[in-house]
Amino acid sequence: MRTWTIPILLTASLALAACSAQFRNHGYIPPEEDLQELVVGIDTRASVEDVVGTPTAGGVLEGGDFFYVAHTVRTFGPRRPEVVDRQVLAISFDEEGVLQNIERFGLEAGRVVVLERRVTDSGVTDTPFLRQLLGSFGRILPTQGAFGS
Repeated sequence: MRTWTIPILLTASLALAACSAQFRNHGYIPPEEDLQELVVGIDTRASVEDVVGTPTAGGVLEGGDFFYVAHTVRTFGPRRPEVVDRQVLAISFDEEGVLQNIERFGLEAGRVVVLERRVTDSGVTDTPFLRQLLGSFGRILPTQGAFGS
């Protein structure tokens, strides 16, 4: 009975160690010390980028706001990975590129700040070009002129 005790304890300890939680950090949020150096109404896009670094994402248009995103994911055994911490730092600028506001968002009351990626569907399927070209014949009505009038 003693000969089986050590292998059983070793196997049990390895199984327990395999089920421990693992944490992964992604993204970048500038440290609070760097944010304290920024002065609203004085700093510009260039000076903000010099102090806190390149943003994770920029605004939709050229010259948009800066966004810094970081999150921590916990994986526990065979369970689905879970976001346990998410922070979003939004730095906004006015029309002249002067620092207007610094806001921080995160997990509040157990609700995750949802980050989505919205992609516009191009409408193009896996149909080859020649098939698309030949498929358009017959759709043109004789009443339509050369310019669709």
